[in-house]
Amino acid sequence: MMRFEEKILVLTPLKDASHYLEGYFKGLASLTYPPKLLSLGFLESDSSDDTFSRIAALAGQFADCFRRIGVWKKDFGFRLLPGIHRGAAEQQLFRRTILAKSRNHLLFHALDDEDWVLWLDADIIGYPHDILERLLVTGRSIVQPHCVLEPGGSTFDRNGWRDHGRLHLDDLRDEGELVRLDAVGGTMLLVRADIHRDGLIFPSFPYGPPNRLARQERGELETEGLGIMARDMGHQCWGMPRLEILHDRT
Repeated sequence: MMRFEEKILVLTPLKDASHYLEGYFKGLASLTYPPKLLSLGFLESDSSDDTFSRIAALAGQFADCFRRIGVWKKDFGFRLLPGIHRGAAEQQLFRRTILAKSRNHLLFHALDDEDWVLWLDADIIGYPHDILERLLVTGRSIVQPHCVLEPGGSTFDRNGWRDHGRLHLDDLRDEGELVRLDAVGGTMLLVRADIHRDGLIFPSFPYGPPNRLARQERGELETEGLGIMARDMGHQCWGMPRLEILHDRT
């Protein structure tokens, strides 16, 4: 059996996520990866519920279970109008601009001596216990699993794509366990920490032109922009279409 000794920093931006946090920690506790090699970092922003007090309490409760836990707060002034879903098309530019800023803010505060960064959204409700080992054993520096709503279902996180957004992971299952991607999603994403240290961030502005991989002339935001930027830095992104994680339906 392969022995894993690399330190991983799990980073999660939070907004109105209080009801997910208990399940989030249960999921981490179920991992077969050594917990003393896992550090956790959270940034809470613009919540209208008790997310910040809840995550602060849980961080204290689980402090001895992980290598370290950090919690930060920064509000960006982002609020959805009543009755507007966060996925609404008219909200995406502003929403993802703020999300990119929150991811970068969290990264710059939390990253210390870790070897890897795992981006993990709070509303991921299921994944294999050995998912970290399965991501690491690929040997790839930027790799994501396949986020779906149900096993074998359509791709939920459609920010991971190839060929200018024409192909997503559900289109690529027949290609095998590991496939090339041009852009990535952030529901769960493993990145070698030194690539972040070298300057790989989540663009909070359209990034890409005149990059031939971008979908649109204006470029790409957030995780998709990270994928384009990674290629500009000389790194290929990868996806695992047959390694599935489950996203909450709400």
